[in-house]
Amino acid sequence: MNDNSFFMNQEEESQIDLTPMLDVVFIMLIFFIVTSTFVKESGVDVTRPEAETAVVTESNSIQIGITSANQVFMDKRQIDKRAIRANVEKSLAENPGAAVIIVADQDSNTSTLIEVMDQARLAGATSVSVASEDK
Repeated sequence: MNDNSFFMNQEEESQIDLTPMLDVVFIMLIFFIVTSTFVKESGVDVTRPEAETAVVTESNSIQIGITSANQVFMDKRQIDKRAIRANVEKSLAENPGAAVIIVADQDSNTSTLIEVMDQARLAGATSVSVASEDK
């Protein structure tokens, strides 16, 4: 037996194939990207009223913010009151069955809150609720 052939065989056996490991890592990356959920905030800071019966809702929700100056925000941008229904319909098309949560400032008008609730229900939202702080 030749000494050169012994060293060649030993060198070939010591190589590690990393291709299957990389395939698994990429498949896991794709899995985590596809299954992750993204929460869209209303985009405005409000002072919520307190309630004793406040409950935590699921993260798959559409949030609409109402400021103390009765401005309506959705997806971190101000929208007109007449465009609430169209924006909620678009969001419901992206997330069917999502709950609509209205984050209204405690100094906002009740008429604005009712108008936003009506537009959300007309858009097809089955669950419309108002956010509050737990006491």
